[in-house]
Amino acid sequence: MCDTCGCNITSGNAHLVEKTSVEVLISLLHENDHQAVHNREHFERHGVLAINLMSSPGSGKTSLLEATIEALGGEFSIAVVEGDLETENDAERIRAQGVPAVQITTGQACHLDAHMVHDALHEMDLDGVDLLFIENVGNLVCPASFDLGHHANVILLSVTEGDDKPAKYPVMFRAADLMLLTKSDLLEVLDDFDTAKAERHLRELANPAAVITMSARRPASLDGWLEWLRSTLAAHRSGAELTPSVQPDGVALHVTA
Repeated sequence: MCDTCGCNITSGNAHLVEKTSVEVLISLLHENDHQAVHNREHFERHGVLAINLMSSPGSGKTSLLEATIEALGGEFSIAVVEGDLETENDAERIRAQGVPAVQITTGQACHLDAHMVHDALHEMDLDGVDLLFIENVGNLVCPASFDLGHHANVILLSVTEGDDKPAKYPVMFRAADLMLLTKSDLLEVLDDFDTAKAERHLRELANPAAVITMSARRPASLDGWLEWLRSTLAAHRSGAELTPSVQPDGVALHVTA
């Protein structure tokens, strides 16, 4: 459990939490948002579109990045920031694709924050980079509440997880600019995941984000994802501003002209 995001405070122990602890938490979030603004300015000075990838562990974020690099590596310059509690395993996989990757190991923290990303950027040359992917820590709760300075949230939901995840984790899925239903090749052997239900649960959160069903193992299924990346980058470069709009229970991102 994490002191920085407040997930150690529950309805059962809230009465034991002193006012000063709440004030510290508010201050930490305020400082995070201030650093996020700085990160975003840094990205924009370099003409970089920063995308925050969020999901539960094992949904296929790193596999998606590997497939994306293979498909778009000759078209765009890509860089990656990896977030995990321990190891450099995912960063090593990305580097093996010929793409710069900086690993953030959070220790016990269940999410990345803007300060961690800022420190990682000191190890990365963004000159000439088109797309920066930030692979957040696998967690369907805390990452959605922290602005990293990114421009868009992409949420991965594996078909092995259950089509009711958007209903169970509304803060995360309400924050999505795009929902990817991953590992779709397994739908051939699974009978308990309904893609239409997953999308319906997303719509019940009043989220109009696009939903794309795909598998990193099947390159042809990536077309929708790749076109979303191209169009989002083009919109960003044309001056469309992707700015965070803070909701009562999380962060949602919207494109505004």
